[in-house]
Amino acid sequence: MSSRMTRGKLVACTVGALTAAALALSTSPAAASGTYSGRAYVYGAGVFGDDWGDEGIVSTSYNTSSNATCLWQKILWADHRLEASQIDGIFGTDTYNATIDWQIDFLGSSNADGIAGKETWGLADAYLQDTDNDGAVDRYLGTSGRYANISRDSDGRYHFYDGGGSARIAGYDYNTC
Repeated sequence: MSSRMTRGKLVACTVGALTAAALALSTSPAAASGTYSGRAYVYGAGVFGDDWGDEGIVSTSYNTSSNATCLWQKILWADHRLEASQIDGIFGTDTYNATIDWQIDFLGSSNADGIAGKETWGLADAYLQDTDNDGAVDRYLGTSGRYANISRDSDGRYHFYDGGGSARIAGYDYNTC
């Protein structure tokens, strides 16, 4: 009788383990950390003037080291908040302070929290431009005529250009800038 009980326990454990594995495999993959759209990269579709209002958070707590942070730093550079040497894809103290300065100027002091989230990204996308009128975004126009070259590919992913002129996808899960 003890061999039957052992066999029954073994079967029950096996069924339980297989059920847990099946449930784990059937769940949908998790969204990239801090993104509202659920995509792992900065994304847009259709008219590019409203692309970034659902972008993820970049801050000292979310996506701190990422190409999405690097894109945000390019915007801060174009708006004279950072120097080119400070564009490293790491959301540290300088980027935090520059983000607060940007938010005070663009959103007002009551909304300045040092976090580039939906509202901040959403306002920044109003400065995306199509300079050659081909229907595709090709830069972010900053203050005093400074601009950051960016683009959106046919899959909707935003790219920025690193110091060597190579296009980098603005993703949340890696830092190659």
